Amino acid sequence: MSSLRILLIGSGGREHALAWKLSQSPSVESIIAVPGNGGTAGLPKVTNNNTVSENDFAGLVDLAKKERINLVVPGPEQPLVDGVENVFREVGIPVFGPSKDAARMEGSKTFSKDFMKKHNIPTAAYENFSDFEKASEYLKKVGHNVVIKATGLAAGKGVIIPESQEEAQQALKDIMLDRQFGNAGDEVVIEEFLTGDELSILSFCDGTTIKSLPAAQDHKRIGEGDTGLNTGGMGCYAPTKIATPALLAQVEREILQPTVDGMRKDGFPFKGCLFTGLMITPNGPKVLEYNVRFGDPETQTVLPLLKSDLAEIMVACSGPIPLLKYVPVEVEQKFSATVVVAAPGYPNSYPKNIPMQVSTPPAGTNIFHAGTKLSGDSLVSSGGRVIAAEAVGETLRAAVDKAYEGVKLINFDGMYYRKDIAHRAFRDEKSSSDKLTYAQSGVSIDAGNELVDRIKAAVATTRRPGADAIIGGFGGEVDLSQAGYPGAPIIVGAIDGVGTKLIIAQKMNKHDTVGIDLVAMNVNDLVVQGAEPFMFLDYYGCSRLDVSVAAAFVEGVAQGCKDAGCALVGGETAEMPDLYTGDDYDAAGAAIGVMKPTQRLPRKEAMAEGDVLIALASSGVHSNGFSLVRKVVDKCGLSYTDKAPWDSSATVGESLLTPTRIYVKPLLKVLAQTGEAVKGMAHITGGGLTENVPRMLPKHLAAEIDVATWEHPPVFKWLRESVVPTEMARTFNNGVGMVLAVAPEAADAVVKGLEAEGEKVYTIGKLVNREGGEKGEWCVLKNLESWAA
Repeated sequence: MSSLRILLIGSGGREHALAWKLSQSPSVESIIAVPGNGGTAGLPKVTNNNTVSENDFAGLVDLAKKERINLVVPGPEQPLVDGVENVFREVGIPVFGPSKDAARMEGSKTFSKDFMKKHNIPTAAYENFSDFEKASEYLKKVGHNVVIKATGLAAGKGVIIPESQEEAQQALKDIMLDRQFGNAGDEVVIEEFLTGDELSILSFCDGTTIKSLPAAQDHKRIGEGDTGLNTGGMGCYAPTKIATPALLAQVEREILQPTVDGMRKDGFPFKGCLFTGLMITPNGPKVLEYNVRFGDPETQTVLPLLKSDLAEIMVACSGPIPLLKYVPVEVEQKFSATVVVAAPGYPNSYPKNIPMQVSTPPAGTNIFHAGTKLSGDSLVSSGGRVIAAEAVGETLRAAVDKAYEGVKLINFDGMYYRKDIAHRAFRDEKSSSDKLTYAQSGVSIDAGNELVDRIKAAVATTRRPGADAIIGGFGGEVDLSQAGYPGAPIIVGAIDGVGTKLIIAQKMNKHDTVGIDLVAMNVNDLVVQGAEPFMFLDYYGCSRLDVSVAAAFVEGVAQGCKDAGCALVGGETAEMPDLYTGDDYDAAGAAIGVMKPTQRLPRKEAMAEGDVLIALASSGVHSNGFSLVRKVVDKCGLSYTDKAPWDSSATVGESLLTPTRIYVKPLLKVLAQTGEAVKGMAHITGGGLTENVPRMLPKHLAAEIDVATWEHPPVFKWLRESVVPTEMARTFNNGVGMVLAVAPEAADAVVKGLEAEGEKVYTIGKLVNREGGEKGEWCVLKNLESWAA
């Protein structure tokens, strides 16, 4: 590591970026680029060498021995697929790159697709064909759009996305019969066309450990707006907004680590840079393809963000002992963008040897050469994608703007470049810039969850016989028979408030429905544990007691208690002028229920994959998320006395004050009728679907919910215009106020029983194995993109 002499194979923009980054390492003594380009020629420590071809392995070995090379870095895929790593390993020179066997992951799309199927790595449905007639017949039968891929290497161009059956058949003919991509077309993969956003992840790997660079998004099409022919890449940016920490964790858990583990188990461990091309579909990330080397122009984009020593990382990955876990891979918390400048006519035929002028870029901007060479002292073009401008900025917009300023430093006749690099990110930024979150309204679900985690230890110290003192469920239990009262039942308590829905009640001077809300929020939390509510107590705090307001509120509480079948047995009214102001008041309530041990829910030990998820319709927003609702109302310039945009028969305030539905009586009746058919229930309150459904689940199961399976009240469709789908899912009930996990064989009986009690019932999903174990997602929402306004 103290004195590295590197042989860098390749001549593109990727190789220029690698040489640029490697030359910065204090451990690197020299770099020989074979053949290099006009950019590598001007780098410190770097010498171009065109005395040997990058595919002449014997010549490369002789050169390496002569120059005392102790690390080989192949840039392009062809030498790796042809076995350059094996050749150098035989003479004792380490290579940052995979063996010939491991390089099949890129060299054969058939091999990689079969590998993914074997190791349960999510990818598109596919079939392999080496017979044209069979492939043609298959195309006629499939009912979905397809992608046709030449299975071998085709310089990044062997992927066809036809838009009609005629185009698909012509592409098949071009590849398999007319040999458009030569031997690469001996076999084709016909796979399902996936929709979503593409993502590229470059990962360092030593055969065991994997560490990734920021996720990037390439622009393959030649034309703006992603139109025209496919190219090797016309621009790139990183990191992408769609690559959230949760998504990246899922990709590593479900795709990257299983890939590396699978290759090692199959006898060809991967060392080098694994490039994983992903499509982020509505059903989660799926692999489009693997490459076994750095991508282009992704490399030019992400390496400027790397703070760590690239040479040190490569050495850790290349030796006989895996050492990557001991080496940091740290990146700048900034953004990077690359704009590729192409020759006129590219990706079709294009001229070469065009004279070029390139000025020196300012700090924070790089010019990476690809298809350039020196002719004497003059720089000329030598390829289709000629050169690129890359820049780093504190924001993506700043990085993109600086990259386009860098393009102005490049000049040659007919130069072409796209003017919309990162347009997808800015599209998303534009569409979501005016969207609101619960946190922006002053409420943090994450902070609430953190508080629960922080106080669990203190709560646990209060355990006593019959009461485990565990929080996080819907209600708290005490088994009286174990607490010294033999034969007594289990009692369950719940406590809750109405929240800022009270502000709307005050503005509308309508207070009875929020009294019903108070009861509903408590008794629904009891019934999900199998308990029958039998008593309720309320608390009413105000600045000054307005008897008419307080009476209306308590009358609503009494109505809620009648609907739930429990008695209103007491309460407290407090006047506190120094705490509240004007007509403000707040309310809270506590409900107590009772059950036998055999009625206790959830029965997590009985839950299994395939259990059906049934949902009961809500009456509207219910009584959670109103800080965000009020923010949306203000944003839209509405008054609570205006006609509701989602309901022409009511004002905004009247519609929003629709009380929370009380599910107690129908649920208790169905529980009694169907025995152990219902295994768990979740009351969908604050935290929405994603936070509440997991509260009834065992650690090894997740809820898979299709959000397109139920009728959504108009108020939620209106809210979606101002709130992003993920925030909708973790804030509101979105039309379902209660979710049940039911044994499949009893699902019809449960549905019929609930419908007989007047409930609107939906079958919304099922329980599935929780991918990734306890680190996996609890609640997987399918078709969530349908909520995007």
